[in-house]
Amino acid sequence: ITIEDPIEYYHPHKKSVFSQREVGADVPSFAEALRRALRQDPDVILVGEMRDLETMEAAIRAAETGHLVFGTLHTTGAQGTINRIIDAFPVAQQEQIRVQLSTNLIAVLSQTLLPLKGRSGRMAAYEFLMVTPAISNLIRENKTYRIDSSIQTGKKFGMQLLDEHLWRLYDQDLVEGDECLEKARFPADFQAKMDEKARGAAGLAAKDNVLEDQSDSSE
Repeated sequence: ITIEDPIEYYHPHKKSVFSQREVGADVPSFAEALRRALRQDPDVILVGEMRDLETMEAAIRAAETGHLVFGTLHTTGAQGTINRIIDAFPVAQQEQIRVQLSTNLIAVLSQTLLPLKGRSGRMAAYEFLMVTPAISNLIRENKTYRIDSSIQTGKKFGMQLLDEHLWRLYDQDLVEGDECLEKARFPADFQAKMDEKARGAAGLAAKDNVLEDQSDSSE
């Protein structure tokens, strides 16, 4: 079951049966659509946007009852996504929500699009968090500020930080540096790496010129 506002793409039935519902046309709200969906015992639920507290509560409840739930939020980075969900709840409920998220959250994918350098089209840069037992403990113990470090050490699970992916795209000359700086979570650190790369390139060019001059002199 998908809950969307609006429906942008029609999914034909193939290996799964899709039931797409549009907010305002088929259902009054995301939260009410989730409540109705649970009565039909779907295998997968897609929530087009978790805009408010009521929708987030319903999505977490659906995940707790064994459904695979996909949802979107307007956030930057995995850490920011988790904090956004927790902060949406009243302070008295936040400890309970941390426990629920630590138990039910599977992964967070945060992405942004950048125009390709020198040609039309866009390239996705993304941050990926897979919830391991260690990260589950960080969420439960309100230590989400340490999630970035866990992502850096979790490459064997496919995890990566957004700025790491942005740097690879820039280093491969696929996107402009200014675009990366605009999207980077830590633009000052990204700028420092760009400056270091530029100094290294300048040093190599100067060395090549010296070697070329020496070669000309020997001839």
